[in-house]
Amino acid sequence: MAFGTTLTLTGEQMSLPKRPLTASAAAAGLAALIATSGVATAAPAQPALTLEALGTHATGIFDASAAEIPAFDPSTNQLFVVNAQSGAVDVLTLDGEGVPAHTGSLPAVGRAAADGSVVAEGAVVNSVSVSRGVLAVAVEHSDKVEHGWTLFFRTSDLGYLGGVRVGSLPDSLKFSPDGRFVVVANEGEPADDFSSDPEGTISVITVPASPIQFGRLSQGAVRTVDFRAYDDGTELPDGVRVFGPDVAAPEGHAEAGYVARNLEPEFVTIAGNGNTAFVSLQEANAVAVVDLKSATLSSLWALGYVDWSVDGELDASDRDGAINRQHWPVKGVLMPDGIATYTYRGSDLVVTANEGDAREWGDFVDGDRLKDKQFVLCEEEFPNAGELKRDESLGRYNVISDLGFDAERGCYSELYSYGGRGFAIFTADGERLFNSGDMVERAIADLIEAGELPEDAFNANHSEQGSFDKRSDDKGAEPEDVQIGHLQGRTYAFLGLERIGGVMVFDITDPRDAHYVTYVNNRDFSVSYDEDEPEGFAAAGDLGAEGMAFIPASESPTHTPLLVVANEVSGTTTVWEISLKR
Repeated sequence: MAFGTTLTLTGEQMSLPKRPLTASAAAAGLAALIATSGVATAAPAQPALTLEALGTHATGIFDASAAEIPAFDPSTNQLFVVNAQSGAVDVLTLDGEGVPAHTGSLPAVGRAAADGSVVAEGAVVNSVSVSRGVLAVAVEHSDKVEHGWTLFFRTSDLGYLGGVRVGSLPDSLKFSPDGRFVVVANEGEPADDFSSDPEGTISVITVPASPIQFGRLSQGAVRTVDFRAYDDGTELPDGVRVFGPDVAAPEGHAEAGYVARNLEPEFVTIAGNGNTAFVSLQEANAVAVVDLKSATLSSLWALGYVDWSVDGELDASDRDGAINRQHWPVKGVLMPDGIATYTYRGSDLVVTANEGDAREWGDFVDGDRLKDKQFVLCEEEFPNAGELKRDESLGRYNVISDLGFDAERGCYSELYSYGGRGFAIFTADGERLFNSGDMVERAIADLIEAGELPEDAFNANHSEQGSFDKRSDDKGAEPEDVQIGHLQGRTYAFLGLERIGGVMVFDITDPRDAHYVTYVNNRDFSVSYDEDEPEGFAAAGDLGAEGMAFIPASESPTHTPLLVVANEVSGTTTVWEISLKR
């Protein structure tokens, strides 16, 4: 029996049946987790929210990041989708029914910037954002430790407007809601062999008021926010993770201290008033808060952990042969990738998609399986260490090596793992109001029990079928991105799941009592595929949800709210129509 939908290929465009895989039948059995108390309560009565796939654009390129981050321009009904494989932005036009069609491409190579540099071959496009008829594009240098660019295009005719130089490895960018600024997260990853490590920075670009004024764009429009103060005496907040080898900045770069080089901005979101940016520092498990008017760092706060001994149950082994969810003595380090903001009772809140990420550069790896000999467990805290290290228990679970070690006793008194397997909600100053705990994994298990998902879907991988339980020893479904939508007076979080694929929806109207709503996935688990069989890849549907964009009804060509999901493994971009009925 096929779960999901089968796609029919016609040129570059794939048409989808109107009925996607849904999960509304299992919603009543799920509960909301209140993070401040740890008490589960039944989900309240709610409007019926559904998502229907309207159409999919397929690049025909598989497992090569050919569809990553989307952005929508309401003035032209165009979608701009990062195609990292081609080093360009794919341009898709949505018709009146919301079906995307490929209409152009914007390559980054050859574009001249205001500092006199030119984007050379091998450059990588990482992110896009749209405002007031202008598209901003983040471009990584072919040598990722060198400074990258932000390029600007006119959406009406795709004309190039100009560009500026930014920091090393610009990974995410976002226009402020009023269009005055573009904020760029310059990740500053180390060289692949860890021979050098550029500093992580945040660029705040002051943007001309309209496309016709971009002739005055200069390098002076870029202001840089860095973390050097933490190397110069400012105390680093508790819980902000700084670790790994201390290697120099690349040759020709300005000198920067260990902390400034270690903190790596990942993803940008901007508050609705346009004055404040929140930037995730994934590996550091922190969020940087930036005042856009002054281009200064307002604060830095740590995100904390999910305690799997009390906060929820998880399956921690890929060798137990079953869905085996239980409490374990491990703390998940949230480490979000995508983050988003919304306003609740006049206050800005930050929602985090707690993916988790390891550092593996050169010979340095910051973790391993628990059964590895480096993880000597303290007898007092872990009297059952032998049992925990079995493959069927925590033996194959990937844990972090620089956290939890008691140097005095020479053993690990606590265990930490990558990611939170869900999402969390924070105030603008870092108070955690909610953590989803095991809601994602529990929902998938319940859907399998209800017959709405095949058993193979549980903690499945995105690059292979028949991968039941394969991700249990790592980061589970791996939440990658989160988008916020406001519908009929309620607020929803759309959580993209990278590994199993699809989107899980939560009602977050009350940030202390978020609850599960539904789950959709255009993946057909019955179809086998591999990189040598593109027909199988195409028939399997959407694989590897990476980036998303929410389009409100007021800006939509269908006059209904839409959700766009770009899938990096299948190279597909799917447009979903959102309906809400009371």
